[in-house]
Amino acid sequence: MRSLHEGASYGYAISASLARCGFGGVKGGTLYPLLTRHESAGLVTTEWRPGEGGPGRKYFALTPHGHAELDRLSGDWRSFATTVDTFITLEGTAR
Repeated sequence: MRSLHEGASYGYAISASLARCGFGGVKGGTLYPLLTRHESAGLVTTEWRPGEGGPGRKYFALTPHGHAELDRLSGDWRSFATTVDTFITLEGTAR
């Protein structure tokens, strides 16, 4: 969902963005079912756009509900990461 925060994108571009951020190659068999589940949950919308000299592409965009869910999940992740960091730091000093 974070890959769609700035605006609509298509599968290959989302996968390339994730790879650039260090997540490695995300295969379509992983990405597209997740996007479909997000669409079913009302988190993303889809739109077919004509391709430039090739076939059209299916673009995905966050809905307002998707933006809200991204904010909620981001907060949950920050809280979790802080908890883990605190635990690791305390564990390291307790020895």
